[in-house]
Amino acid sequence: MSAHDFINLKTYPIGADSPERVALLESVRADLERDGCAVLKGFLTADGVAALTAEAESVSEQGYRSFNRTNAYFTKDDPDLPADHPKRQFFDRSNAFIPADNFSPDGALRQIHDFEGFDAFIQACLQEENFYRYADPLADVIVNMAEEGEGFPWHFDTNNFTVTLAIQNAESGGAFEYAPAIRAETENFDEVGRVLRGQSDRVKVLELEPGDLQLFRGRYSLHRVAPLKGQRRRYVAIFSYVEEPNMVGAPERTEQLYGRTLPIHHERAGQRIDVLMD
Repeated sequence: MSAHDFINLKTYPIGADSPERVALLESVRADLERDGCAVLKGFLTADGVAALTAEAESVSEQGYRSFNRTNAYFTKDDPDLPADHPKRQFFDRSNAFIPADNFSPDGALRQIHDFEGFDAFIQACLQEENFYRYADPLADVIVNMAEEGEGFPWHFDTNNFTVTLAIQNAESGGAFEYAPAIRAETENFDEVGRVLRGQSDRVKVLELEPGDLQLFRGRYSLHRVAPLKGQRRRYVAIFSYVEEPNMVGAPERTEQLYGRTLPIHHERAGQRIDVLMD
């Protein structure tokens, strides 16, 4: 099988120059404009979901598991700040990422990623002139794996644009919660603090199903995955895009997420051009 069997091209003609593609783009753009998030329900066929599930299971033992406490910025505590500052609010984090170098070019995940027209469609949805695949060899396309009791606390993404495919849900829990564009131009610590305290009315909740494609501006929207329940693992594929070519993760952040770094992470440290905290 190939990506033609895995992607629901009848409903989502992402590679075709057609009125249907134009209408699809308009719909996705409207969602992104509204709150930085768009979901294409049933983007994958049943065969696509099955193939990705099998692939994730086959390399699940390569996932890097971490159990620690982190703030929304993945930074160290700063005792010079007030005790209630968002940078000083730490939460338990426990899940696993299967790094990108575990997925072969002919596997289902990379076949979808490399499908002709996939990147162009994502770029057209986001309407970004500067648009590049994340050049990080450990993180350009990965699978997040989580089990019962695990989740991901409130955080911002390092990369500007995140595209995810829901592969398999836990038996319950695991809702995706986010505060749209909470730091579009500034850190906006006051509102971030309200979200962390459960006092904000800006939080939205998504219940994603296997096969759903999500486009999300995670560098600007605070978000989390609620804890899971049940014995079944949750798998989510993550495709990452950025505004600058050759960008990779910071060494400290990469070590936190994947348990290792490569020479390229140290060679390109400090390349990011914006002033937001990782």
